[in-house]
Amino acid sequence: MVGWVRVRSPPVLESKLLCLSLLYLLTTLPLALYVSFSDPGRRCLRLLPFPASPAKAALFEYPPGYGEHKHALPVPRAHCSSPVAFADYKIVLEDISGLCRNLSASASRSPVLRYQIGRRDTFAGNLSTEKRRSFFTHTDNQVEIPCGFFKEFPVPEADRLAMEKCRGVVVASAILNDYDKIRQPRGLGPETLATACFFMFIDDATHRVLARHGILTATQDARRGGGGGGVTTVGAWRVVTLRAGGLPYENPAMNGVIAKHLLHRLFPNARFSVWVDAKMQLTADPLLLVHALLVGKGVDVAVSRHPFNLHTMEEAIATARWRKWGDVEAIRAQMETYCANGLQPWSPSKLPYLSDVPDTAIIIRRHGLASDLFSCLLFNELEAFNPRDQLAFAYVRDQMSPKVSINMFEVEVFEHIAIEYRHNLKPDGGGGGKQRVTMMASSRDIAGSSCEGYLLKMWGESTE
Repeated sequence: MVGWVRVRSPPVLESKLLCLSLLYLLTTLPLALYVSFSDPGRRCLRLLPFPASPAKAALFEYPPGYGEHKHALPVPRAHCSSPVAFADYKIVLEDISGLCRNLSASASRSPVLRYQIGRRDTFAGNLSTEKRRSFFTHTDNQVEIPCGFFKEFPVPEADRLAMEKCRGVVVASAILNDYDKIRQPRGLGPETLATACFFMFIDDATHRVLARHGILTATQDARRGGGGGGVTTVGAWRVVTLRAGGLPYENPAMNGVIAKHLLHRLFPNARFSVWVDAKMQLTADPLLLVHALLVGKGVDVAVSRHPFNLHTMEEAIATARWRKWGDVEAIRAQMETYCANGLQPWSPSKLPYLSDVPDTAIIIRRHGLASDLFSCLLFNELEAFNPRDQLAFAYVRDQMSPKVSINMFEVEVFEHIAIEYRHNLKPDGGGGGKQRVTMMASSRDIAGSSCEGYLLKMWGESTE
């Protein structure tokens, strides 16, 4: 009698779910390995290796409880349509040093802005719309421009003198009301700390937190050739504590944009500047950024395009929707004012400007007449309305004369030259004023509005 032998498949293969899992693993593993072992940053940044230098310790050792690297935001993009190629580091050093020498030698011959001086009720003079607009066209270099400092910005004297001695590239940031962490730049070349000035502005609230963590120490600033007396440094940053009770605005964000947009006045002898919002951590050498994104493009300003918004009105709606500024009616009044005075949605006619909305977390500037005028005019709008600089950006840029040249580089590049972190959490959630319910726009809202034509063009419904 012939017996039947029943052959069973191994139990491990009987589970359909397990088989599907193995199939998924085998198909995705090669892709995962490719992504893991290829540097996504190099798809956007073409960086030559720095000259060999001795291994250096970290710029600063933070206490365990400070959490300077907590809450980094994810980066969704990896590919660039226009990657940025960085030149050799030694060539960059030579080029920037030569440019700074040449600019210093020609400063007395080049036209420069003259600034209004004196004392007024507010830091920027509380100018009317008509008065602010009267300075948009600058054809006479003898005309003095209002550019803040009608009230004191309380920089200690020793720091002010050090700021005046910065004659090349300044890298600056600010933390007010303990809104962010102080973070060290990464990817610095061996000569960058000795070549560029790094300044961090803080207020008393931030000072108290840093002191409580044992972060602030007075040191001799021999690294930058400073002599006599101690200065407060945290790694790369020289920390400037703005004197208590002397800040010109009650709102910390408005005090912050003084440093952000008036660096050419705070550092009158600097030739280039790199502004870094304190929520950002630089991961590329600032000298390389100046050379590749500014000097190499022959422009006055370099700033990233916004990742989502193209039109100013889109940014205004997002500002109200996400409570980036609490007074929604003030935003509406601002947009009505701008529409009544010529603001238009972005269109190809605005080229070479690629967008009306930047991401101003990092701003790279060549200090000169056009960029300085742009900064002054923009700051006057910020005092008039709110510190959301993206809302006034295109309004000033499109109507000022002489024109400012701007390299609005890809957001993918922005995401590979810095890491963005969340702000420190505040009980009131931040914001700039009383929180109100945000209403969605309808056709009845725009009928008769000065922005009706703008919105119809933006929506592609205009009959013009």
